[in-house]
Amino acid sequence: MQVFYDRDSFSRYIDSQKENSKTIGFAPTMGALHAGHISLYELARKENDIVVSSIFVNPTQFNNPQDLEKYPRTVENDIEKLKNSNFVDAVYIPGTEDMYPDGMNRKHYDFGGIENEMEGAARPGHFDGVGTVVEELFRQVKPDNAYFGEKDFQQLKIIERLVEVLNLNIKIHGVKIHREESGLAMSSRNMRLSREEKKASAMIYKTLRTVDDWFRVISIPEIKKRVEDIFRRDDMELEYFLIADEDTLKETDIFSADKNYRAFIVVNVGDVRLIDNMHLK
Repeated sequence: MQVFYDRDSFSRYIDSQKENSKTIGFAPTMGALHAGHISLYELARKENDIVVSSIFVNPTQFNNPQDLEKYPRTVENDIEKLKNSNFVDAVYIPGTEDMYPDGMNRKHYDFGGIENEMEGAARPGHFDGVGTVVEELFRQVKPDNAYFGEKDFQQLKIIERLVEVLNLNIKIHGVKIHREESGLAMSSRNMRLSREEKKASAMIYKTLRTVDDWFRVISIPEIKKRVEDIFRRDDMELEYFLIADEDTLKETDIFSADKNYRAFIVVNVGDVRLIDNMHLK
């Protein structure tokens, strides 16, 4: 596996692969890699000639400076995990100047309104920051296929819209959520949880499974009330829970048989913000 730390050498590598008509599979990350990330590369390995990873903690998608400061940075360990996986051919670890050659400015995109729902409502400008760095990575990596986990389902929909808006010839693949044995969605933030907090956090997935049982049997307002009651406890704070149309991401209080719905939840455990979601049958 080759490791690239600057744009010029990485661009030469990509150009050589393209000249040889190699298909490229790509999954960008912010590091602190876990089995969920590796599952993206495992799928990419099956569908592409070359698999590329990137590690870059993107400043413009953080609204809280403390959250950016606390984000785990484990680059050497990440490189070892990628090597040991045997799925990745190259990893790109750019500097800020490689991603933002014209200064640390977010572009503005029209994502059709989905950027204002859920995470967008709580974190203004967040998805412009995501779009800015992903667009730059796409233009440098030149992938044929790109892979994103469904844990960040809204981000996945944003990336799909980004490709449409920019008319990029890239196929976006959503990959199912990778979970720990307890059901807790794997996340780089999980390493900041204490053993007790991690054990308590299993309630998030358990609640989503219960919601899936309740859906279409109990009204959505009643489901929301029950979920709020579940999280009336000292060790976890429910930031939001809602059920939304999977296409528009707009919250709904009623369901229609011809639409697909997904439950979204955000819970703060100590000072760690955990997100999860589930498609509702």
